[in-house]
Amino acid sequence: MIYLEQFILPDELTEIKFIESEKRTCFHTFYPFKIFPEKELKTVELDRITLLYGGNGSGQSTLINVMAEKMNAVRFSEFNSSPLFDQFVRLCRADCPNAPESSIVLTSDDVFDYALNARSVNGRIDDHRNALFEKYVETHREAVQNPNLMRFRGLDDFERWKETKEILSPKRTQSNYIRKRVASDVALCSNGETALRYFIDRIDGDALYFLDEPENSLSIELQLRLAEYIEATARATRSQFVIATHSPILLAMQDARIYNLDGNPARICPWTSLPNVRAYFDFFAAHRHEFEKNNSF
Repeated sequence: MIYLEQFILPDELTEIKFIESEKRTCFHTFYPFKIFPEKELKTVELDRITLLYGGNGSGQSTLINVMAEKMNAVRFSEFNSSPLFDQFVRLCRADCPNAPESSIVLTSDDVFDYALNARSVNGRIDDHRNALFEKYVETHREAVQNPNLMRFRGLDDFERWKETKEILSPKRTQSNYIRKRVASDVALCSNGETALRYFIDRIDGDALYFLDEPENSLSIELQLRLAEYIEATARATRSQFVIATHSPILLAMQDARIYNLDGNPARICPWTSLPNVRAYFDFFAAHRHEFEKNNSF
């Protein structure tokens, strides 16, 4: 499904007029102005999967954020904005004949925030678990020293009596008692596995997704799994993807439209002609004899 067909950026003359009108202000930067006219990038034609390639400072993440803001996409983490970012977004136009049910931004920062929050939750769960362990041990110790511990002293003492009775029950083991009262830990694996799970859980179809460098923290094997999942989701659901990436694995996704923002002018090109991909190819070609020598090629 294609929701966003075209995204039109302000041309150089529009940017110049805006900047001249703002010269009286105290802004120390005009970001994100002055980025795309230099690349002669005016209109971005989008497909089911559109990939934005470029090195640091090329504007690929900026373009993702501009598009996402124009589409009022849901965010889970903050992004690098500027005092003039909203004004720039207002100068852009989005050709979106089919309104998506939702637009969502997913970034590597989201994964880090998710992992940190999960660890914080797990830390509190661990504290609660330790407190229950101490209470269980202490209650059994008191029961040995005080045979009257289980005596019921009235309604005001009911809650204490009920919990003590449960702890001392022969059927209630220590692990059983603690497990009943402690929430399950938030599942965390390695950084890469956590990142992959995060993206798969968030990408559930029928939406316009903006992904900013999702390959961060992912091994090549996990990048392959993410690429396969995105391709399958784009085919099987009403979903569209706009992705900023350096990853040759993601750039090789079938039928993806790729914009090379390192080019001047920025233009659509095949993934095999991108400098980052060629660097990988040249590296492995230079070491081909080592693979052949070890019978691993």
